[in-house]
Amino acid sequence: MPNLTYISPSFIVTNLKDSLSFYQEKLGFEIRHIGPEEDAFWAIVGRDNISIFLKAIAPGVNPIPNHTRHAWARWDAYISASDPDALFEEYKSRGLTFHQSITNDGDGLRGFEIKDADGYVLFFGRPKS
Repeated sequence: MPNLTYISPSFIVTNLKDSLSFYQEKLGFEIRHIGPEEDAFWAIVGRDNISIFLKAIAPGVNPIPNHTRHAWARWDAYISASDPDALFEEYKSRGLTFHQSITNDGDGLRGFEIKDADGYVLFFGRPKS
């Protein structure tokens, strides 16, 4: 029987170094893989049990966050957080700018949104208890 371990969204990025800096310095992620060794153009970053694949394709191949295609597609990734309030405070202490502050939204979720270096919107939260 197959053993699926996780899913990782894949984001096209403009500049890998800028994206890595954002995820490491602002979100506390670590680089799990990067390649190729010389002149890297892709990386997997992660924290706890989640990962995001970042790839710089070529000049002119730009990121297209979901919200730029339709207002109802406001997130590019939903990241489950058992304590979104504590994570919000951690990120606030790092000087992170929020796309949406911590709130209970109309979808029955509690959490917050941030935009990464390429405009992708990440929701960190959980269903309201």
